[in-house]
This record gives sequence, C-alpha cells and structure tokens, in this order.
Amino acid sequence: MNLTQLNFPNQTKTHPQDNFAITFAPLSLEEVYRLADDPANGAVVVMSGTVRNQTGGKQVLSLEYQAYEPMAIAVFRSIAAQIRQQWQDTNRIVIHHRVGHLEIGDLSVLVAVGCPHRSEAFEACRYAIDTLKHNAPIWKKEYFQEADGQITTQWVNCC
Repeated sequence: MNLTQLNFPNQTKTHPQDNFAITFAPLSLEEVYRLADDPANGAVVVMSGTVRNQTGGKQVLSLEYQAYEPMAIAVFRSIAAQIRQQWQDTNRIVIHHRVGHLEIGDLSVLVAVGCPHRSEAFEACRYAIDTLKHNAPIWKKEYFQEADGQITTQWVNCC
C-alpha cells in the first residue's frame, strides 16, 4: 500500500481512546502501555523500536529523525482506522514516534494495541509498525564511524 491508497481520516473520526504523537521528548514505555490499557483487554502488545549501534556492517554513532508531522499523524490515524476495520474488537491504539537527535539505545518509536485476545493484538501491532514504516513521512539521518575514523552521514527513508 502506498500513500495514495491510504484513507486519511480527520480528527473527528479518530477513536476517542487512541493516542498519536510526534515528539522531541523521550518516549515512555509506561505511558504508552497505560494509554493502551483497558479493562476489556485480554492483551496489550507493545512494539518498541530502538537506535542500534550498527547497520549494514557500519558502526552507527547516533540518528536524527525528522517528520512531516501533520501528514505523519494523518497516517497514524489511517493505520488505526484500518486496524479497527480488520480487528473490530480493538480497544485502543497508541503510536508515538520521536524526532530529533537520538543516541544508541534510545526509543525511536512505540506502538501499542490493546485487544480482548492476544492473537489480534499481535497481528494489529505488527500491521501498525509495518504500515508506519512504509507510509509515514519520517526520515532518519544516520551518523557513522568509518574504519578510518571519519564520521559520515546518510539520510534514509524511515524506519
């Protein structure tokens, strides 16, 4: 699926208990879990993306994320709407992505889905992160340490 195939629901169509954010602040597993939790849930599945220390055999020093926030939030809303169509018992969906300069080990993205059953929660969470990676206008700049000691950078489409 590409951006032209997505339906971008506006804010009035967002489920009242879903939560979406693009932020410079550090992400919180506890907060995202709390936002996805609901007494009707049998499962809350949380996927956390972290900054790793290597990619493609190169040593990564840090990352810088940028996003076109209005469209990214619209993509998050569209993902939630699609989840609710496919897994209709879904109670809550949370998608938070960090932007700015991140160090190795920092959380870059958190996705949480609360459902009555674990299989639906796992499937919906995986769908959310996979769709976000392909459709959200989020980019990252990788800072590498080359073998000769030089620091190089490279912008790549996110996630």
